[in-house]
Amino acid sequence: MAAYVIASIEVTDPDLYAEYRAQVPASIEDYGGRFLVRGGESEILEGSWQPPRVVVLEFPDADAARRWYSSEEYRPLIGLRQRASTGHLLLVEGA
Repeated sequence: MAAYVIASIEVTDPDLYAEYRAQVPASIEDYGGRFLVRGGESEILEGSWQPPRVVVLEFPDADAARRWYSSEEYRPLIGLRQRASTGHLLLVEGA
């Protein structure tokens, strides 16, 4: 069953975040993942949640997403992302 990593991100250091964005795609692809959403305009349809930046990644399954997140390739990028932004990441299994 596919799994999704959903991120709500507020970029605080655009230059540093650009370094992160340049490096992260290869790590995602190594675990069978792909971007479904990477920023872009958003519109509130209900409620008041308005994250500054939304990212949605799709992986073949939750185990692949977990392996990516804890991988040697991605682990150093977590620190880079955290220095360049604040936010939340959520792993959701899909249908």
